[in-house]
This record gives sequence, structure tokens and C-alpha cells, in this order.
Amino acid sequence: MVTPHINSKKNDFSELVIMSGDPLRVKYIAKNFLENCIKINSVRFMLGYTGYYKDVLISIMSHGMGIPSAAIYVEELIKFYNVKKIIRVGTCGTVQEKINLKDIIVAMGACTDSSFNRIRFKNYDFSAISDFDILCQVIHIAKNMNINIRVGNFFTTDKFYNFDNSFYDLLKKYKILGIDMETAGIYSIAAEYNIQAVSICSVSDHILFNKKLSIKEREHTFDNVITLALNTIIK
Repeated sequence: MVTPHINSKKNDFSELVIMSGDPLRVKYIAKNFLENCIKINSVRFMLGYTGYYKDVLISIMSHGMGIPSAAIYVEELIKFYNVKKIIRVGTCGTVQEKINLKDIIVAMGACTDSSFNRIRFKNYDFSAISDFDILCQVIHIAKNMNINIRVGNFFTTDKFYNFDNSFYDLLKKYKILGIDMETAGIYSIAAEYNIQAVSICSVSDHILFNKKLSIKEREHTFDNVITLALNTIIK
């Protein structure tokens, strides 16, 4: 055991890691996209795998729900396993009328209601943004693969329920494209440790129209997002 949360050996992880909140989505990616894949972590069912994609060694790792959970795994991967590049592959909600379920949104930056970044940044506001180079790579590769994406601001929240309509109106007014629970925290840790990180999400919930994907759809209908992330991380 290297950390209380990851029981992998020092060299089990690649420097290139795809992360996702849902362990079952991680298992799906490993099973369907990697070759010569081995399981490297199972503590608390936060599954981790390492294998090859287009002859490049990469790892897939769960991060759970919310900034506190994601922060534990991101920081430990960087500090104890020498990870240099992280792409979050996840789901998000939206309140924008022109965005539909299953649309792909790349988080250029992320606002937040969490105090996590203020705690780390001596109570000042931290601008949580993606690494510019990896963001450009995502855009370039998406264009080459004819995958339609939207790039813009996210809102990372500690709450899943109980927002009133006036808050959603505010997000809509400020052109917040996606709503998730991890990106702002991941970006601040990546900045502190000088690694590359970007968040690519598929829309699973349209809050404005009260539409959502099923549990099975959330696990298994994001192949474009996965392929985009994999082709980006090996560049």
C-alpha cells in the first residue's frame, strides 16, 4: 500500500491518466479500449487499470463524486505516482437552451461554490482553468475526428440538489455551459503541481428541460468522449 486510498505499486500507473467519477465507467473504458489491461487498484471500489492504447501505456482511474473525493485521488496520483497529465471524462448538467443531452463540453475554466480553492489559495479567489496546451490538443483532435464539441466555462458545485430557479437563471446569463462537481478542484491541484489537466464531459442532465440520461446510458454511451480523451492524452 502506497497511500490509504490506492494500493498500487509505485510503477503501476502511467504518467498519463484518464479519470472518471464512476468506477463502472472506468471499468468499461479499460475493458473496451485498452489492450493488455491489468487492474491496479480496488480500494473502496475506486477501480484503477493500466494498459495500452495505440501502443502507448496509459492508466484509467476512478475519482468518486465531488471535489473532496476527486482531490484525494488527483493529489495522490501526482505526489506518489508521478502522474503528469490528467483528463477527466465525466458527465455534467446544463441550463443552456442550445445544448442537448449527449453534447460534449470541454471545460476551459470552472467557477465554483466550493471553498476548496479558497482554502488552498489563502482565501483569495483562484481562477480554475485548464492547461492551455492540452485544451488546444482536445480542440484540434476533435476537429480531425469530426467530433462536435463546445468549449467554455463550467460551474463546479458542492450541491447536487436544492438550487432555486434564480440561480439557474444566473448560470444561463453568464453563459455557463456545464455544471459538475469536480472540475474546479482538479484544475487547482493541477496548477499547484504544474501538471496538465482538462475536463471533457458529456451532458447527462438538461436542468432547464428536465431531461436526463438513464443510468445505463451514463455508463455506456460516451464512446466519442472516451475516444477523444484517449487520442488527446497520448499526444
